[in-house]
Amino acid sequence: MALRQTQNLKLLQKLSPQQIQLMKLLQLPTVALEQRIKEELELNPALEEDSLIENEEIENEYDDVDTNEVTEENDFEEKQPDKIEDGYELEDYMGADEMDSYKYEISNSSADDENFQVVAVEGPDFHSQLEEQLGLRDITEKQYTIGLYLIGCIDEDGYIRRDLELIVDDLAFSQNISTTLEELQDVLKIIQEFDPIGVGARSLQECLLIQLYRKPMKAKETLLAIEVIKTMMDEFSKKHYDKIIRKLNIEDDDLKDIISEITQLNPRPGNSEGDGKSQMTEIVPDFNISVNDGVPELSINQRNLPELKISADYIEMLKEYSRMKEKAGKEATAFVKGKIESAQWFIEALQQRHSTMLMSMHAIMMYQYDYFASGDESKLKPMILKDIADKVNLDISTISRVANSKYVQTPYGTFLLKTFFSESLSTDGGEEVSTREVKKILQECIANENKKKPLTDDALCEILKEKSYHIARRTVAKYREQLDIPVARMRKEI
Repeated sequence: MALRQTQNLKLLQKLSPQQIQLMKLLQLPTVALEQRIKEELELNPALEEDSLIENEEIENEYDDVDTNEVTEENDFEEKQPDKIEDGYELEDYMGADEMDSYKYEISNSSADDENFQVVAVEGPDFHSQLEEQLGLRDITEKQYTIGLYLIGCIDEDGYIRRDLELIVDDLAFSQNISTTLEELQDVLKIIQEFDPIGVGARSLQECLLIQLYRKPMKAKETLLAIEVIKTMMDEFSKKHYDKIIRKLNIEDDDLKDIISEITQLNPRPGNSEGDGKSQMTEIVPDFNISVNDGVPELSINQRNLPELKISADYIEMLKEYSRMKEKAGKEATAFVKGKIESAQWFIEALQQRHSTMLMSMHAIMMYQYDYFASGDESKLKPMILKDIADKVNLDISTISRVANSKYVQTPYGTFLLKTFFSESLSTDGGEEVSTREVKKILQECIANENKKKPLTDDALCEILKEKSYHIARRTVAKYREQLDIPVARMRKEI
């Protein structure tokens, strides 16, 4: 078949660079947005934080760009100073009414905002602490080198998960150290004596045994706990307590003491410091809802976001370069114009993000008005993304970006925004209720269950049917997993 050329007319939809930038900014939470603004300030010199320069001075600089004065030069014909050689006028680029300073600035703070300075104190990390302890031991230079390599193999949980035989080969190839498995195990035993207790273990079983052996007083429950971990680790992890009682020939009270002894141990010794930090991590809400006289009021968190504006120096540079007819002047004009355009797009995207988020969150608040006014979760209505998209006349994907990774602070707690979106269920009376209400009932049932005989998914399904919620067992299991609640066997207690 012969090749031939044809002309086709097509109508395509494409996102503009500003729309793409808006979509990316819209899905960022407040903390990530703050970092993104810092990156943009570093990348684009035409964008800067608003300084203490008086507004009148800035407006005068912008007004200078819009002047129509005529400049005479020796070698060139008379021309306007704001004429750009590539056919663009500064007024065409900036717009007839865009020379006012407020068009180039975005303010994200108010007079009521408080400024806090955070002092960060950093100490030696986990591996540095282990290396310090290794340096205090009376060992040979070869053992010290092997110890450093083993410490480097310890992961963030405090375990060495690589096979020791492979580490022997690694030492031979990378460090040119010839060693044996026995020498490696001797050095590993030294590391396992370091703090935090349990570090350097190769499995959870070994980690727990190290901690039990390090106890100064070997009480009865400690000895029994060692026996359970050594010989019945599988039964203990699966909570087959009846088998443990029969094998050890003990009473229920003894088993309670064993469980208490084991559950006090740290299964992740390397992450002890990290756990503490994660518990202290503060969630920065993107929205704030307060209730005054029973009426919820919405505000958006903009406290940590800097005020942005286009650099007046770059506006002046654009005016100066536009007077030049040389090739270098045209290239400089195109560069400066591109930077200013990028800064203007970024500021407009931030403004559009602010209005879109505020409009979407206001629609969510009004849709769930009864809940935000009272805090009663039973008043939560079934709500999906389409419900809010229809109210604000936006695409579902835009609402999804607004709800993704965003938090709202209310008088009843701080919640992930997407948790307010739920499907609907119909009761026997034909009333539609939110699935969140059903999950609340499941939590209450499990919290009040007999821990010796926990409720199975089938039993939970029957309880919900008695409350007029006809849900299949697999749906109950799905809701239970979404609530991070283990199966009945794993909830069993003595």
